[in-house]
Amino acid sequence: MTTTSVRRVAVLILEGAKPLDVGIPAQVFTTRASMPYEVRVCGPNPGLVTGGDGLSYHVAFGLETLGWADIVFIPGYRFPDRDEPPQSVVEALLAAHERGARLAAISTGAFALAATGLLDGKRATTHWHYTRALAAKYPLVRVDENVLFTDEGDVLTSAGAASGIDLCLHILRGDLGVAASNHAARRLVAAPYRSGGQAQYVQRDIPDPLGERFAATREWALTRLGDPLNVEILADHAAVSSRTFSRRFVDDTGYTPMQWVTRARIDVARELLERSELSVEQIAAGVGLGTGANLRLHFQHTIGTTPTEYRRTFAPRK
Repeated sequence: MTTTSVRRVAVLILEGAKPLDVGIPAQVFTTRASMPYEVRVCGPNPGLVTGGDGLSYHVAFGLETLGWADIVFIPGYRFPDRDEPPQSVVEALLAAHERGARLAAISTGAFALAATGLLDGKRATTHWHYTRALAAKYPLVRVDENVLFTDEGDVLTSAGAASGIDLCLHILRGDLGVAASNHAARRLVAAPYRSGGQAQYVQRDIPDPLGERFAATREWALTRLGDPLNVEILADHAAVSSRTFSRRFVDDTGYTPMQWVTRARIDVARELLERSELSVEQIAAGVGLGTGANLRLHFQHTIGTTPTEYRRTFAPRK
């Protein structure tokens, strides 16, 4: 891994690459003052790569780029269950991983990642249309069709196209903190946080207005995190019973209502730890967690570290 402050991102385009899958990491990690990343788009060889959906890509870099990168994204591509990635690609991915790079697959890019064997025994996902094919082709992979993305530390996967944004924001949040991730989400006009455990889709026979109503309730709650909030208060705002609200909220978000509220409060606390000089006690009171001890408890459970250590890691150096 590079020891400089700039993180190196490679986007590997394979034959039949889907344009949205290619564009997501290239745009999320775009080089700018607020984003300490350098992005290079590459292919098996420099030159023209035939993509999917009527598009082709002219790439300036070949597989040597994977030896340069700290993070390698593998966008989805057409017919992944029929076509094997070139052996040169498999070997380059393995070498990059051995050197310490993280490998992140978007949608059907999971097939190329699985071909390396690096997903054996680990959780992974892909577009819901291909989850069974992925499980059949690579039976050692623990395929989960009901999540937006998975993070196994050095190998990550995401579901269909838009969930690639969720995966990229998840990586960005871990690299630079929640403030940078939220800034990028605003730039992309994207949801700042969708849990990896959220279902890819919920099949229904008729349109259901509850999802929109609950979205309004979530937006309402985000402006009142410092106030007392419970299931009854949230359900009352959504104008449904507490039982219906709780059941459908899990379908929509992957969390119970109070798990979601706690995570939202923790996210606000993270941003305050990064951007303010407020004490832990002041932040706890402001975000609705009451005491510093309660904030520390939930912070450790959710983030895996203490508020003080988080601030030391992500607050700007003076």
